[in-house]
Amino acid sequence: MKRRAPSLTAQPSTQIPPRSKRRRLFYVAFFVFLLFSFLIIQFFKIQILEGDKWKKVAKKQHQIVVNEPGHRGVFYSNTTLKKGHPEALHPFVVDVAKFHLFIDPSSFPKPLHKEFAAALSQLLRLTKEENEKNLLQLEKKSRSRKLKMWLSQEERNRILQWWDGYYKSHKLPRNALYFVQDYKRSYPFRGLLGQVLHTVREEEDGKTKKTIPTGGLELVFNNLLKGVEGKRMLLRSPRHPMDAGQVIAAPENGADVYLTINHYIQAIAEEEIGKAVQKAGAKRGWAIMMNPRSGEIYALAQYPTFEPAEYARYFEKHSDDMQVKAITDPFEPGSTMKPLTLAICLKANAELKRRGKPPLFSPDEKVLTAGGRFPGRSKPISDLHPHKFLNMDLALQKSSNVYMARMIQRVIEVLGEKWYRECLHDLFGFGQKTGIELPGESVGLLPTPGKKHPSGALEWSAPTPFSLAFGHNILVNSMQMVKSYAIIANGGFDVKPTLVRKIVKTRADGSEEVIFDHTAEELNTRVLLEPEITERVIRSMKFVTKPGGTASKADVPGYTEAGKTATTEKIVNGVYSKKDHIATFIGFTPANNAQFVLLVAIDDPEFKYIPGVGKNQHGGTCAAPAFREIASRTLQYLGVEPDDPLGTDWSQETKALKEIYLKWNQ
Repeated sequence: MKRRAPSLTAQPSTQIPPRSKRRRLFYVAFFVFLLFSFLIIQFFKIQILEGDKWKKVAKKQHQIVVNEPGHRGVFYSNTTLKKGHPEALHPFVVDVAKFHLFIDPSSFPKPLHKEFAAALSQLLRLTKEENEKNLLQLEKKSRSRKLKMWLSQEERNRILQWWDGYYKSHKLPRNALYFVQDYKRSYPFRGLLGQVLHTVREEEDGKTKKTIPTGGLELVFNNLLKGVEGKRMLLRSPRHPMDAGQVIAAPENGADVYLTINHYIQAIAEEEIGKAVQKAGAKRGWAIMMNPRSGEIYALAQYPTFEPAEYARYFEKHSDDMQVKAITDPFEPGSTMKPLTLAICLKANAELKRRGKPPLFSPDEKVLTAGGRFPGRSKPISDLHPHKFLNMDLALQKSSNVYMARMIQRVIEVLGEKWYRECLHDLFGFGQKTGIELPGESVGLLPTPGKKHPSGALEWSAPTPFSLAFGHNILVNSMQMVKSYAIIANGGFDVKPTLVRKIVKTRADGSEEVIFDHTAEELNTRVLLEPEITERVIRSMKFVTKPGGTASKADVPGYTEAGKTATTEKIVNGVYSKKDHIATFIGFTPANNAQFVLLVAIDDPEFKYIPGVGKNQHGGTCAAPAFREIASRTLQYLGVEPDDPLGTDWSQETKALKEIYLKWNQ
């Protein structure tokens, strides 16, 4: 059978018509175009419109910027005092490199939390509470949490050595644990000058992230000391250690403060004031040493001391010991006011001479002191030991209240109360701050006519001037008293106490900018008292430390000295206490070329009588010996030649004064 040939008739085609095919291609192309356009729009939105936002997100995931601290300024000792020795840099405080430990909690799987925390606790010898806090930090949804602050270089190295094996064995990112460097205050002399310096807290302010000074010079000069923080960018790449980032803004170190205080003299003063307080069974004590011409403070000591490195413990239990009592606690100066009273009386003589009138008194005048009744007083003024007649030298040697009141009575009768008060305020600066560079200085209280106390009583009444004459009814701080005695010691010139010689900022290139320079200033030439007045007062003051005076224990071997004691009753529950006192001695040496003025104050010495010595609470018993020791050791350190090597100065004058006393008071 023959096969049929295939039919040549056309079959229906399965191919897409060209028109339909073009339409489909158009739709596909249009869809691709729309998709591409959408992507372009999204890219534009993300990269252009929202570029800053996503850059921040990306940086947050891969970068972190931390503060790059600079060195806080240094406090330097004044090493220019010792003759023949070049200036050297002896810091009271320095910054030491420390490290803060951080972790990235997101890099630690939860099963490793307890193991990691336990290992870290063992390495750093953490307490149970600290370990629990670290466990809580590991639970945080964060890329950076602080675990431990202020680690030493040794502790950092120990942790890194352990971490090198730990992160490899547990397949953790290398930078899941990292350190940030910082600087911490360190004290080469421990608590020396602690109350004056203070410190800065370990924790920064939660809002401002700024260092918080605790007080003292750290607070006063904080803006200069702190410098400017820099910035460091750290990468989160697992291959890079987090503490090896790039500095994007270099920090600026703080300015250095060159103090007037000498570390050696400060150590002498702190040692001796500590001995005196302990020997007297007192609550505390302090001492101020100042150059009477420049106002530079060589020492400002206090006992009990304050160690800035232990500030947290002091805040909790001994906060009162952190204050500089020499400026914060005003008290009645008592008999230390008497040399100033005599200076005012001599100035009254000079004023009357200028007006062509006769003087009020003569220093050699025989003055009746047997009676102590004065206008406005219901109770007579008395002396510790009664005397019939005294002159100016005897009055200061015997510390007579009655004599001082008699002299001021003459002053106000002729020149008026206003003139007298202006002398206290304008000459010696009572009732106003000295301006010493420390926070919390008390202005004290100088009574003002017409003004009332909070109780409603007048500050200034009829008997007030007589009380002021011997240091009652007035409140002063110790720095005010040192300034007043400096005016006597320097020949009558004004003086401003200061703790700062100069402030210097060192730039990154090594150049220096002098911000403040007290050393370049000329001494104050404002005359407050004529030289003949100060010379005459010093003459009387020299009898105080000689036989027959109230402060023979303040006599400095090999040198002359001038000074005055005081034993002031403290006010307890609104009344004068017979058992609570502040005992003081203020003086200077050598008497006619003073190298320094020195105040010693003993707060609340034990109330008792010591056989063969006297009353323990008296300034001549507990404060005067400390003056002698501090002054003697300081003069030797400074290399000051003795001006009384045989100890015979003023012996003839003392003998002659004794004869006058016996003649007038037998």
